[in-house]
Amino acid sequence: MKAMILAAGLGTRMRPLTDHCPKPLLEAGGKPLIVHHLERLARAGIQDVVINVSYRAEQIVNALGDGSAYGVSIAWSHETTPLETGGGILQALPLLGDASFLLVNGDVWCDLDPATLPSSLGNDLARLVLVDNPSHHPEGDFRLDADGRVREGEGPRLTYSGIAQIAPALVAEHPEGAFALAPLLRVAMADDRVAGHYHRGRWVDVGTPERLALLDQALQG
Repeated sequence: MKAMILAAGLGTRMRPLTDHCPKPLLEAGGKPLIVHHLERLARAGIQDVVINVSYRAEQIVNALGDGSAYGVSIAWSHETTPLETGGGILQALPLLGDASFLLVNGDVWCDLDPATLPSSLGNDLARLVLVDNPSHHPEGDFRLDADGRVREGEGPRLTYSGIAQIAPALVAEHPEGAFALAPLLRVAMADDRVAGHYHRGRWVDVGTPERLALLDQALQG
């Protein structure tokens, strides 16, 4: 299985830290956020990694190179302007191939071992890794029913972690350009083609300087 790390965002919520440094290169626990992902992917046996870049792309490319220092092989997908999650995946499909792949949001930290996820999606278009709702997002995003299916609607909900397995068909027919992934996921949920994986371990949405500092303290400790 290949993996794609989303690293093309502007990092506006992390300002002023991202005024001169792209968010994936911000450090926690003595290493850039994106390096945590690369090392975890390598330990899981995932060696082929696609990274999309836009804002301060040259800094990220120069820092990571071909990925060999981290036990992976990186292919770069350059976006002239950020294409959002869906558009970024669509542009990168020639690099990702025809099989399902692991999608990782570059601004989360999670101790999930990707090797614990099922290797195949079957007839599904996605498998979302869901976590307990953090204090800054208490209402959650989606329901996970007893059969392991992800649903919308009323009832207890979990938070989407920013990590998922994605089938290329989820985005392949969408017109090129910038577009969000969430509407396509909701259509797939309505068709009962989205599975869920409840991760009970550690997870942090590193979306603000304050949460980055807390993660850094936790990892340093």
